[in-house]
Amino acid sequence: MDARFTEEQVLLRGSARELLARECPMSLVRAQLGEPCGAAAGLWNRIAEAGWLGLGFREDVGGAGLGLIEQVVLLEEMGRVLAPGPYFATALLGGAAIDLAGNAAQRRRWLPGIASGETRATIAFLEDVERWDAAAIRLAAERSGDGFRLHGAKRFVLEASSADLIVVAACIGEGEAGVALFALDAHAPGVSIEPVALLDGTRKLATLRLTSVQLSRDDVLAGGWPALARVLDRAKVALCAEMIGAAERVLELSVGYAKTREQFGQPIGSFQAIQHKCADMLVALEGARSATYAAAWALQEDEPDAPVAAAMAKAFTSDAFAKIAGDGIQIHGGLGFTWEQDLHLYYKRAKVSERLFGDGAWNREIVAKALVDA
Repeated sequence: MDARFTEEQVLLRGSARELLARECPMSLVRAQLGEPCGAAAGLWNRIAEAGWLGLGFREDVGGAGLGLIEQVVLLEEMGRVLAPGPYFATALLGGAAIDLAGNAAQRRRWLPGIASGETRATIAFLEDVERWDAAAIRLAAERSGDGFRLHGAKRFVLEASSADLIVVAACIGEGEAGVALFALDAHAPGVSIEPVALLDGTRKLATLRLTSVQLSRDDVLAGGWPALARVLDRAKVALCAEMIGAAERVLELSVGYAKTREQFGQPIGSFQAIQHKCADMLVALEGARSATYAAAWALQEDEPDAPVAAAMAKAFTSDAFAKIAGDGIQIHGGLGFTWEQDLHLYYKRAKVSERLFGDGAWNREIVAKALVDA
């Protein structure tokens, strides 16, 4: 593994930071907090024009043909500004599922629209149990003619309210072998989407209700659980990148505040307790960054231990971001959680991101099981 960034990756980071500084100020993030979709048209158009949506797709379907590491670089920058909208859901969930689980015809059918920004996509996975394995999928796909019928509900679907295409995980049999993925038109008859209000207003989640929704054989993706597991592993690492960017911004805000806030006639940054806290935040941040890029490389290169590396990264980064965000609040004192400060938005993002794709305990169990089975 080469730990150095390529010239193209450095340029991508620089251009992304410049675009987001211009197009995604915190005023825009705050303006989207109360919106059901949370997708600012101007920002979405700039993202599409920059080619970010198709970054990891093949060139023959409108993508750039780059890898997961480039997506991680980009998502770090998006995490710094808490970029709202369905980029993550479209590129790393719905679009990735079509790319990894679809056949050639299905990729040609959907990916060009996703890469251009015309089609927004996501995945519907969770139901009534907070699990991130095949056992969580209980929605039964009933055979109906030469297709299938879906009837039931999916919970906490990321950016479902703005989606045009939803990849739904359902059962056509027992166990992992019985998991199937269906490409569902979000506007089809029988589809109902109910927004769910959560702590983090920068992320939009919803309940997806399906009432006898009819799907054809062409809507069944070629790959099942193995492909879905790869999508979830990649999404874990992508989320880690977002958390790294956000945690880095929390550290910057905290250090900046410690340099200017005075107590007893001197900046609080001169106090050893504050210095130690900032140092611990930096150590946790750099550890999370190393784990995330190692996992991204392992997934990109299809290393045998890539799923374990992804679980290790998610476990470490979830805990690190939550700790960094909490310490940032402590350094700011009571001011940190006031509405006028941005820090509380990062703290809320940390708490929700902690649970997405499994918290630290869930992912440490994956690592432990791999060690026992080795």
